[in-house]
Amino acid sequence: MNKKLVGIAILAAAAIAAGAWYWSRPQPNDKELVLYGNVDLRQVALAFPASERVARVLVEEGQTVQAGQVLAELDTRGLRLRLAEAEAQAGAQQQVLARLKAGTRPEELAQSRARTVAAQAEADLARQQLERVLGVQQDSNGRAISQQDVDAARARAKSAQAALEQARQGQELAQHGPRREDIAQAQAQLDAANAAIALLQYQLGEASLKAPLNAVVRARLMEPGDMASPQRPVYTLAIADPKWVRTYVREADLGRIKPGAAATISIDSQPGKALAGKVGYISSVAEFTPKTVQTEELRTALVYEVRVLAEDKADVLRMGMPATVRIAAGR
Repeated sequence: MNKKLVGIAILAAAAIAAGAWYWSRPQPNDKELVLYGNVDLRQVALAFPASERVARVLVEEGQTVQAGQVLAELDTRGLRLRLAEAEAQAGAQQQVLARLKAGTRPEELAQSRARTVAAQAEADLARQQLERVLGVQQDSNGRAISQQDVDAARARAKSAQAALEQARQGQELAQHGPRREDIAQAQAQLDAANAAIALLQYQLGEASLKAPLNAVVRARLMEPGDMASPQRPVYTLAIADPKWVRTYVREADLGRIKPGAAATISIDSQPGKALAGKVGYISSVAEFTPKTVQTEELRTALVYEVRVLAEDKADVLRMGMPATVRIAAGR
């Protein structure tokens, strides 16, 4: 009789325990979708646009940098010398253009007129000598002067007349001043020199590597004395904002979430605490479950990528960190 009572008591205790477990077990929540993923963020690889030796590297890994902060500098001695040469050439060309625009000086006009007067006198003298020679030849019927002397006098008269015409043309050029085409050419050469200066100044500015935005230095890849080039990054920066958790959702649960839905993000290093977040992106293309998703029933299923943006003002999330995401969802 006692054995029967003990058996009944054991069965009753087991039933009570089973009932307690059934009613105390976590109940499925249709209004919350639990996903697992990893923290992700954007990165920037910074390199110098020119090939030159690195002079200074100013920040270390893990350091927070602000937009516009100088991170590294190149050796600019050769660049500054080329800039000084270009500025000197531009200054010389500026003087050439100023001289052309100023036109002919009064003293040069006076010299031109004086040359014309002298050429006129020479032409008059040669003409008079030719007339005398011709007169003598005519009076003496060619016996007092030879034909050779007549030809020489005629040649001197023609030469003097040509010199007079040349002087007159020179005087007209001096009065008109430089041609517009010459001034335009000088202006174009000055513009080219100024453009060369602007290019060198731009290259001088690019010799300082600056942070494009607020970020954290993830890797320092070069040291002073290294030869920089556009193909060799100096730093890799991790952008602190935005951060998100990359996770994947089954097609059956796809209709339960939408962009902008509220979410919470929790990590193993801070149990009991959760960061606020929201759904920022839902992929429109299905893909096979990535290897990082270890849930057995999802390994061969088609899933959709979801990015849950995190509000991480305390900067506790790190790239690649596993995280649990709970999304407020509905049927």
